[in-house]
This record gives sequence, structure tokens and C-alpha cells, in this order.
Amino acid sequence: MLFRLLGPLIVEQVLTITIGLADTTMVAGVGMYAVSGVSLVDQLNLLLVLVFGALATGGTVVVSQFIGRRDERNARLASRQLMYTSVAVSLVIMALTLFLRRPVLRLLYGRIAPEVMAAADTYFWLSAVSYPFLAVYNTAAALFRSAGNSRITMFISILANVINIGGNALLIYGFRLGVAGAALATLVSRAAAALALSSMLMSPGSQVRFRAVSLRGLFKVSLAPAIIGNILRVGIPSGVESSLFQMGKVLVARIFTTFGTTVIAANAVAAALTAFPFMPAQACALAILTVVGQCIGAGDYAGARRNNRKLMIVSYGTVIFLSLIIAVFLDSIVGLFRLSPESHETAKRFLLYHCIAAPLFWPASFTLPNALKAAGDARYVMITASASMWLIRVCGSYVMAYPLGFGPAGVWYAMYADWFFRAACYVFRWRGERWKEKRVI
Repeated sequence: MLFRLLGPLIVEQVLTITIGLADTTMVAGVGMYAVSGVSLVDQLNLLLVLVFGALATGGTVVVSQFIGRRDERNARLASRQLMYTSVAVSLVIMALTLFLRRPVLRLLYGRIAPEVMAAADTYFWLSAVSYPFLAVYNTAAALFRSAGNSRITMFISILANVINIGGNALLIYGFRLGVAGAALATLVSRAAAALALSSMLMSPGSQVRFRAVSLRGLFKVSLAPAIIGNILRVGIPSGVESSLFQMGKVLVARIFTTFGTTVIAANAVAAALTAFPFMPAQACALAILTVVGQCIGAGDYAGARRNNRKLMIVSYGTVIFLSLIIAVFLDSIVGLFRLSPESHETAKRFLLYHCIAAPLFWPASFTLPNALKAAGDARYVMITASASMWLIRVCGSYVMAYPLGFGPAGVWYAMYADWFFRAACYVFRWRGERWKEKRVI
């Protein structure tokens, strides 16, 4: 059952990375101004999209616990409350973005070329229109995962990505719409995915096929403040944690700009490649929300520990295996990017450090905390992650890069110190008993 849940999640994680690369490559055909404008907006989009992911996390935990308790009536009620909350939040964010996008862009990127600003503005407002669809998709996908069905979300994700790539080809190259074409393709793909998943959960047969997470009766709006509060009790800390983490990464990335183009290029390549060893482990993190959440709902704390241990073994095993692959073929992999000799060697050095540190600390730092969230201990995760990010990674990066003289490598050292601290805190918490005292429902 664990592997039936996990396999499709891994495919989804792979699609997230590869389709993102395909989008960037296709937009690059328009010109450098288009790539620059899209990349600037994507940084802002990521911060906003984290909100929907956080709500989905809260909803997954609440619905999973009701399913574990075999309380299908409240599981369906919680499913509808999650959809109402996600759509309401997305509409507010969409409205704010549409009205404030130009002041925000001018405030953050006021010195960029007019062509880049025009591209960013176009891409930003069309992205904003897609936020409600993205919220519906994330919510519906979270509900399917809560019920242990990740195959449907995988197939819909594949469909959405095919639409996105096909739409890019048609609108960017066929109709010559440039950046607007890329944004429209994203909008259409998100709308198609949202409608496909939500219609399955609202269809007459959903009460039989997807009984515990059926959205039948969604349009007869009836709010349950207590359940919305339960969702937000996990969702808000998760959102704060993710947002602060992303802002910290943006600040730390600025350090590399002070060491010249060679280091910037080496860091960009190394950072892009480090995403691949983590894809199966990130799928394990999503699976943990469902599996541990259902165990907690059933009051089976021993089962929560046992199933979490199985998924952590998979997480560690895949990170070790993929890190070894990168280490063995390091020179050839970096060579694909055709960097200058100096950038090539710098990127290799960054990646070699990463291949040593990631198998030791990453799964305990980023997969394990989802077990605590599934138990309702999201506040502890938020405090630990935020303190570690800002005190160790952000401050430590500056101290190691400049006063201690490690240069750009100091940023990577500070990241590993951040991982070590998080891992120690989460392992200590999970091995203890305090998380068992938390309640979500």
C-alpha cells in the first residue's frame, strides 16, 4: 500500500522538475528579456503558491486523521471546508496581485530594462488569473492523497504538463504571443487540471468511488469554523515556515553575486542539479502526511512510528543512491552545461560537498518533519525551521563567506549546518513523546 501511494508521487516530483526546465527552455526562444521577466515573476509566484501548498498540507492532515478514525462524514465535511478556504484565499491573493503587481515589480526590480519589466508585468497578471485554478487543483490533489489514491493525481499531472508544453509550442511559436503565450498555456493547463480533479470528486459516482473525500454538495455552502480552524492550525505554521525559508534562500543567493559571474554560473548549475536526488524523498514526505495522519486518527501511534520508519528508509536509500550516481559521473554531468573551466571546477566542488552532506542530513531535515505535522506538531516544526534558517543558514552564510574567509563555499557549509541542526531537533522530538500530546481533530 505504501508503494502504491509512493510510486505516483515520485513521478509527480520528477514532472515538477523536468517540466519547469522545459518551460524555461521554450520561453528562451523569445529572447533574453522574456527569460529574465519570467524568472523574476517566478520567484514571486513561488512565495504566493506556497500559501496553497500550506493549506493543502493542513487539509491533508485533517482529512487523513478523520479517515483513520473511520469518520467519513467529517472527512467529507473537512474536504469541503478545505476547498472553500483555498478558493477564498486564492481569490484574495489574485485580486491583490492584479491591483498591486506594478507597484510591487517597480519596488523590487525598478532598475531593470523596460522590455524585461513589460514581460514581467504580462506574465505576472496572467499568472494571477490562474491562482484560483491552482488552489482548486492543489486541494483536490491533497484530498485524493489523503484517501491514499495518488495515481489519479499523477495522471492528471501528466495531462496538465502535456497541455502546458503543447500550449507553449502553439502560443509562443505558432501565434507568436511570446511571454503572454507561456502564461496562457500555464493558465489553461492549471484550469484543465483543476476541473478534471474537482469534477471527479463532485460527480454522482464520487460517493461510491471516493466516498471519504467526495465533494458532493459543494455548492450548498455550509461553513464549519471549527474544522477550518483545525486546517489552519497546521496550514498557517506550514505556510509561515515555507515563506520564511524561501525568503532566506533569496537573501543567501545574493551573496554569490559578490563573487563574480564565474561563481554565479557555478552555483546556478550546482543548485539545479541538487534538486534531483531529493525527488523521491520529497514524495516520501507527501506520503508521510497521509500515512501517519491516518495512523494518528486511528490512535495507532505504534503504527505511525512503524510506517514513518519505512518511508524514512526509502527516503534515505534514494538520496544515498542518487547522490552516489552524481558523485560517480560528476565531471560528465557538469560538462553538459558547457561552463568555463573555472566555473566547471567550482560547480564540481559544490556538488561533491553536497553528495557527502545530503545523505547524512537531508531526509531527517525535510522528510521527517512531515510526520510531526501529521501528528499536529506543526508549530514546533515552524519554530525550529525558521530559527535554523535565519540564525544558522542566513547569518552563518555571511559569517562564513566573509569574516571567516571561506568565500562562496561558506554558503554551502552554512546550509549543511542548518540541515544538521534541523535533523537533530526533529529526531529528538520524534523519538520523544511530546508530539503524541498534540491534537488536530
